[in-house]
Amino acid sequence: MSEKLTAELMTLLGEDAFVALTQNFGGRRLYVPKSIAPDHDLWRALGEPAARRLIARYMPAVLRIPLARDIRARYYRAHGRSHGQIASMLGLTETAIDKLFARMDNPPIKGSAAQLSLFSQD
Repeated sequence: MSEKLTAELMTLLGEDAFVALTQNFGGRRLYVPKSIAPDHDLWRALGEPAARRLIARYMPAVLRIPLARDIRARYYRAHGRSHGQIASMLGLTETAIDKLFARMDNPPIKGSAAQLSLFSQD
């Protein structure tokens, strides 16, 4: 169920809002209300458009939000984060991050996001 929900949420919310959802609520059961206001945790974490899409699709329900560590690690790497920063953000050790990337078929290259922008050919 987690992989199916992960795919559904990623498609519905987009990468940025999905990462925000899992970063803020990953590993927890999350009640999806029938309506939302600007002071609601979902609104603050995802922004209004993504929060409204989530509510329109799942209300009223309780979702088990995945941790999505692999997806988040790739996302953080693409945004220039170091192994140490990624480890802190995921609640893992740097060694665990090394192993996580080593298990991936196509691991992100360390420092690739920053280097690409430095050497772009316009």
